[in-house]
Amino acid sequence: MTSQPNKILVLGIGNILLNDEGIGIHVVSALEKDGYTKADLMDGGTGGFHLLGFIQSYTTVVMIDASLDDFPAGHVRVLKPKYAKDFPKQLSAHEVGLKDLLDAAFLLGNMPEIFLVAISVKDFQDMGMDLTPEVEAAIPEAVTQVKKLIEGLLIN
Repeated sequence: MTSQPNKILVLGIGNILLNDEGIGIHVVSALEKDGYTKADLMDGGTGGFHLLGFIQSYTTVVMIDASLDDFPAGHVRVLKPKYAKDFPKQLSAHEVGLKDLLDAAFLLGNMPEIFLVAISVKDFQDMGMDLTPEVEAAIPEAVTQVKKLIEGLLIN
């Protein structure tokens, strides 16, 4: 996939080997199965600096990730963080790498507009590839939120 200026990237973040922690990848997969083409879709794995140049080539990046927070498992919310400190405190098992990635993009002066679709999970310590029923049930809502967000961005 080749990125182009002024395009939108939907970046699923997560580790599918840690059950619910892989929810971002599952949402991107659902968008791919829907044949969604209004944005580029990418499995970003567990994030990290190897994604820096790639995300900087987009003007808008919609990240989808698990969030260990006070909401019930499966809760979907859309955030617009500007800095790493604006992310949920326990974003996911790879939170340091993702937050460092965004701080690096900001420091280099080529920071895309970032949105985060955070899906609440209870735990992501167990090994396995199965989502809990509550988190799996959140996939359609997350897909809807991503599509609604992108529609709004394309209109403006």
